[in-house]
Amino acid sequence: MTTDINTKSPEAAAVPPPGPAPVERVPQGHKRLLTRRDRITLAFMAGVPTVLHVALVWVTALASIALAFTSWDGIGFGSIKWVGLENFKQLFSDNPQFWPAVEHNIIWFVVLILIPTPLGLFLAVQLDKNIRFSRVYQTAFFLPVVVSLAVTGFVWQLVYNPDTGLINSLIGANKPGHYIDWIGDPKLNLWAVLIAASWRHTGYMMILYLAGLKGVDPSLREASSLDGANEWQTFKNVIFPTLRPTNTVVLVVTIIEALRAFDLVFVFNKGAQGTELLSILITNNIIGESSRIGYGSAIAVVLLVISLAVIIPYLIATFRKERRA
Repeated sequence: MTTDINTKSPEAAAVPPPGPAPVERVPQGHKRLLTRRDRITLAFMAGVPTVLHVALVWVTALASIALAFTSWDGIGFGSIKWVGLENFKQLFSDNPQFWPAVEHNIIWFVVLILIPTPLGLFLAVQLDKNIRFSRVYQTAFFLPVVVSLAVTGFVWQLVYNPDTGLINSLIGANKPGHYIDWIGDPKLNLWAVLIAASWRHTGYMMILYLAGLKGVDPSLREASSLDGANEWQTFKNVIFPTLRPTNTVVLVVTIIEALRAFDLVFVFNKGAQGTELLSILITNNIIGESSRIGYGSAIAVVLLVISLAVIIPYLIATFRKERRA
């Protein structure tokens, strides 16, 4: 009996199996993820906003600081004269409108923090209960924030009109000899503008607080309810303390709103007759009839310092909180 033993020679073993030949991968180095066109597009999209931001924000801010120490009428750069601290000395001692403007900005902040802020919180608490038509109410209350301040000013001018205005018509003060000039009377016009500003600011505060309330853990409400606390006790002892970050944002936003107040006052009466504000003084001195750019820049620097005194501590506290997290 014979047995055939098949053995493969080395040449036979080296023959590849039938089928498509494997493709050998050749290293090609680092493959570019972005084409030249992509890089140009990204550079354009990032470069143009950066250039505009630097030119319109940083360059103008630094130029304003430099011009605050000069005297310039805006006609030719050769007329710029260095005066040092003279503009600031004149501002603090010889300008009869400066300290009333500072007082009005402070009043603006106090009114915004005492009236529309609690009212916005109250509206946010009510809307957080998921009442019927809550979306409609949110839209209605937030609509004044979306509308331009200039448009808001024109609307409230119609409301305050001494002859055909809504308020005088309701109280019977639209007859000759009984007119109430809400805009022209120096004792009333600032408060009239503040009512319009509060009307708008309430919706802003409502949205901020509503966003904060949506982030409250529902288990806190349930635990408080199990402990026998009523709705007011739950809000005061449980909900409101958790809104501390929102309260910080609300405070900073309100201060900024009080410092940059301009549109409503300018539309009403251009900041005259008892409605002077720092922003109005800056505008009147830089682009007004006198065109005292150096003096107006000095007022702008004062407003910038006040703003930074509020914003920098807030940023420091925010960055510290992020690092701890």
